[in-house]
Parts: sequence; structure tokens; C-alpha cells
Amino acid sequence: MQIHSVCVLGGSGFVGSHLVNRLHMEGCRVRVLTRHRERSRHLLVIPTVEVVEVDVHDPMRLREAMGGSDAVINLVGILNERGDQGRGFHKAHVELTTRVIDACKRNGTRRLLHMSALHAAPQGPSNYLRSKGIAEDHVMAAGSAGLQVTVFRPSVIFGPGDSFLNRFARLLRLSPVLPLAKPNARFAPVFVGDVVEAYARALRDKATFGRRYDLCGPRIYSLRELVLYTRELIRSRTIVIGLGETLSRLQAGVMEYVPGKPLSRDNLRSLSIDSVCSGENGLMTLGITPAPLETIAPQYLAHRYSRARYAEYRSEAGRARAY
Repeated sequence: MQIHSVCVLGGSGFVGSHLVNRLHMEGCRVRVLTRHRERSRHLLVIPTVEVVEVDVHDPMRLREAMGGSDAVINLVGILNERGDQGRGFHKAHVELTTRVIDACKRNGTRRLLHMSALHAAPQGPSNYLRSKGIAEDHVMAAGSAGLQVTVFRPSVIFGPGDSFLNRFARLLRLSPVLPLAKPNARFAPVFVGDVVEAYARALRDKATFGRRYDLCGPRIYSLRELVLYTRELIRSRTIVIGLGETLSRLQAGVMEYVPGKPLSRDNLRSLSIDSVCSGENGLMTLGITPAPLETIAPQYLAHRYSRARYAEYRSEAGRARAY
């Protein structure tokens, strides 16, 4: 396929930033749509990238901003929302996806790649998984109606700048004790570089049309194992205490009112389904060997937090001299 220009929604986020750089290396012109252009300053230095500030929930503005693109990639997703009614998830996942599909059809853009989530389903246990599942089905229906669509369903994604291992690293540094909800929940963490490579390979590959790809790393871990491994990397002495179901629900009910919502009731419901591949790993199908967590995480976690620890030591030494 001849694809020279790509429009990316969610291009300023964690996965999006890595993907935009990968598309630049492929020689693509990339247009990133964002509501806050200043949050995408790190992309402005890339010569083939155009950052457009637009309200993606405005159908007319969205269609105009997407115009002229050979392909569209929708990475937009949220993990939390205010309240527990699912309205925010429905707006970000279902309503926006419907508008993206409509804009593709009206603009004559044939190629659409969409980010979903592992085990997303309209009957899923959480608002997150349900809304992702409904959106995914809309994309596949559009594929049956003529669009050239591909859907990716990753497990939790890790890598430099992630909000998963880095979040636990910050929590481990803040408290001497870390109560951990759903400690036995299982994941197959997938490297962001592998996810981005999957998009790049699928972009022009007709064999990926109408396909859904589950993306998983090579090994399965419990949440407790991942937190303990993070603790080891950053050399923390925090005590990690796994919580049972009742205390997990209580913690989620409290934490969703904390700024940043480190845990919500909806997150807890999502954790009731293990985020592991139950069938074929799409990375292997696309010819990508999944990178082990142990070869990547130390490069950004240990280095980052060892520097922070060194700064603390210097500060403490300065105070000691002052006394």
C-alpha cells in the first residue's frame, strides 16, 4: 500500500509519542491531533510532524483535521473518569471512535488502525473494558462496510515513560508500606517498542485488514511479582502487603478520590480478568519477537531512580554539614 501521510489521535501520549517517532523513521508525514498543543512540544522538533490543536469531539473540526491523510491511527483511551457511571469512558472510546469512522468515510480515507485492550468486550466486567469492546466492534463493522481496519489489543504496556511500572516506582518511594489491591491479578506486559513495531508493520500490510491482534509479552507475572521486581530495581525497602477482596474494594473506593486516581473501582473490576493472551500472540504473527521485561525495565527504572536517590544523598549530606 502507498501510505505517505498518517493522522494520529492520541499521538502526544506514551504510546503515541513512540509511534510518531517510528512513523517518522518510516518516512511518513504525521499529523498529530491534540486538545493541548503545548503538551506535544516534544514532537514539534520532528521535521515531518505537524501538531494540530483541535477538539476531536467536534465532528466538523475532526473531519477537517483528518482530511488529506492516507491512514488514521486512533490511540485515544482513558483509564479513569470522574464518578463511576461510565460516561467518560463512553465518550472517549465509543463516541470518538464513531466520529473517527464517520470522518474516514466522508474524507475518503480507507485505512484505519485502532487501539483497543486485551479482553475488551461489550459484556466486560468494567466500564473500561465494555466501552473498549463496543468501540472495537464498531471498527470491525466499519471494516465489513469497506474500511481497511486493524485492531490491536495489548496487555499492559511498559517502557520509558510508562504509567505502570513508573507509577509503582513512585508509590514505593513515597511510603514505607504499600497496600496492594488484587495482588494475584496476572499480566503479560508488552514492550512499547514491540507495540509500535506492530503498528508500523501492519500499516501497509493487506494481510492485516479486518484482523484483531492480541499483543502480549513473553512472560506472565502477578501484580505482586511486578511490584516486587520494581522494588528490587529501584532498591526500595518498602513493605508490600497484598490485600484480600474486601480490603481491595475499600482501597479502590478511597483511592479514586485521590488526585490522579491511582486506583478506582472500575480499575478493580478490570483486574478481575487476567490481562494475558488466551490464544495467538499477535506479535509473533507479525514476525516480532516479544522483548522480555527484564531486558528493558532496568534501563529506565534503575537509572532514573538511582539518580533521584543520589540527589537525596547529596541533599542529606549538605544538611549534615550545615549542622
